[in-house]
Amino acid sequence: MSSSSPSPHKYDVFLSFRGEDTRKNFTDHLHAALKRKGILTFRDDQKLETGKEIGPELTKTIQESWSSLIIFSQTYAFSRWCLDELAGIVQQNRERGHVVFPIFYDVDPSDLKNQTGRVKEAFAKHAESYKEDKVRIQRWRTALATAACIKGWHLKESHESDFIEDIVRDLSIKLCVRNSYLPDDLVGINSRLEELLLKIDIGEDDVRIIGICGMGGIGKTTLASVVYTQMSSYFDGKCFLSNVREVSEKHGLVSLQKQLLSQILLEEGIHFSMVDEGKAIIRRRLSHKKVLVVIDDVANLQHLKCLVGRPDWFGLGSRIIVTSRDEQILRSHRVRDVYKPTTLDDAEALHLFNMKAFDSDTVIEIDWLKYHFGTQPLTFLSNWYPTFQFGQLSTQPFNLGQLSSQPLTEKLMRLLVCPRQHPLWAN
Repeated sequence: MSSSSPSPHKYDVFLSFRGEDTRKNFTDHLHAALKRKGILTFRDDQKLETGKEIGPELTKTIQESWSSLIIFSQTYAFSRWCLDELAGIVQQNRERGHVVFPIFYDVDPSDLKNQTGRVKEAFAKHAESYKEDKVRIQRWRTALATAACIKGWHLKESHESDFIEDIVRDLSIKLCVRNSYLPDDLVGINSRLEELLLKIDIGEDDVRIIGICGMGGIGKTTLASVVYTQMSSYFDGKCFLSNVREVSEKHGLVSLQKQLLSQILLEEGIHFSMVDEGKAIIRRRLSHKKVLVVIDDVANLQHLKCLVGRPDWFGLGSRIIVTSRDEQILRSHRVRDVYKPTTLDDAEALHLFNMKAFDSDTVIEIDWLKYHFGTQPLTFLSNWYPTFQFGQLSTQPFNLGQLSSQPLTEKLMRLLVCPRQHPLWAN
């Protein structure tokens, strides 16, 4: 299923905050900044914190929101309303995957987690007020400790304006990924893209080299292309070097170095003739630029040494994505984060095969194939349709999902079985 389908959420963000602490200052400024960025945000300006429980309408609003921004302030834990609201948010996170982003505004996360300092004082008061409702208090404690352990933003000594800018930028990036348009025929890419983006983590200001490794045809270049297309607007410069193995053999590494510089700097006619000279220019010209670079199909260590060198060749926040079939090359260059895409599972592979072979979104079930073609559908197909040339594979217990689990393999299969006039598909 494509992530281009309409979002089921009414709001991008639900704001949870203690009104008397931050309503007219930090929360108000944050809310305005989110609105300017086009982030749909719910802020309950009418809530009455004297209520014993949050109402069903507010619970529904949390459910209708993709995420919650929880502003933990000095007296947040003193509010029964806020703690009930927090418990509801954490429950939605656990049961429905609701995303939680904590903001630690002049509070120490460890005080929330361990319930020390003013948080301890708050719970002492709650214990006195709710002597007969220990379950409720424990629910609050658990929710507070859970939220405090989630990675978020900590104000510390930074200026509020810069702090808000960082929050809005990071949220905007995460929402861009969530709302990305992906072609419908990229079956199974969503989960793999999410796993890869966790490693890329473009909200961090370090320089990161990420490897994508796996057999040919598994989708390494496709994943890198999607990330490049969706994320490039968040960088000062970008470059996608395709088919590095082939280009370096035909034209040499100097041509690739020039292409890298030309695409990022938007300059033509960058002149040098030696690889070492190119390395020095890349380091000098790009060391202060936040760039997104994809090096596709790396076949030897020299490719990496001459094109991406060390992390300090690029400015803070840069991301370098390298695809290769050889994990050892990546490890030898000390690429710490290596993502290995998994093959499609049976349901995904069958969906993709059906879309290509029949131009249909209706998925033929594995059990249907087994019923009609036996327990080894591909063995049946290879015997029935002579154009299949699987050799020894045709005698092995492969099923359709296993053999078509690589996107490239699936495309080849489609070419073999697509003719609809064949009696195999007529039935």
